[in-house]
Amino acid sequence: MPARMKFICDTERCIDCNGCVTACKSENETPWGVNRRRVVTIDDGVPGEHSISVACMHCTDAPCLAVCPTNCIYHTDDGIVLHNKDQCIGCGYCALACPFGAPQFPATGMFNHRGKMDKCTFCAGGPEPDLSEAEFKKYGRNRIAEGKLPACAEQCGTKALLGGDADIIADIYKQRVETRGYGPELWGWNIAYNRPKGGGEIQAKGSGPRENQLDDAQNKPKRQSI
Repeated sequence: MPARMKFICDTERCIDCNGCVTACKSENETPWGVNRRRVVTIDDGVPGEHSISVACMHCTDAPCLAVCPTNCIYHTDDGIVLHNKDQCIGCGYCALACPFGAPQFPATGMFNHRGKMDKCTFCAGGPEPDLSEAEFKKYGRNRIAEGKLPACAEQCGTKALLGGDADIIADIYKQRVETRGYGPELWGWNIAYNRPKGGGEIQAKGSGPRENQLDDAQNKPKRQSI
């Protein structure tokens, strides 16, 4: 079974350095005015401020794919959402449907005033042959075909932005949440992707009697299976 490729941004680690934005821009040589990735700051300047790196999230049920009238948007075998610029008519429906603002339209193009749609490709190119000149010219470098991670995730200095196999990056983030001691309320992967929940309940640090109950449960002798 092929991997499901996803992004996760750890807001506790993101420092708004825009390294991911610069890496994406440099790697894919996107035209002026097109930013496949951007950093959004929430509650800017007040206690509790957090930043998050946003791009195409390569949704399992992608709304952009559902509304495209020319079927130029498609899923690859590993769940990456790509598009065919030769079929794009610049209608802008995908931009209206996407909750992340991923579809971008350059100021000039081959159709109308919008031009051809451009967005994050997870550094996986497009429908042209892998690593071909035509693919690079339209979609940028195909790092996935080279066996590498997306440039934005690879260049993230604090490793806030994780990109790759969904199960692997989900386990990394889950381990971070457990280490911080926030408890299970920050762990929502099972809700988003219906992933089976494993292990026991995560206890928050300093939870008093509940922490003692957990210690007692762990010290009880385990039944041996036959």
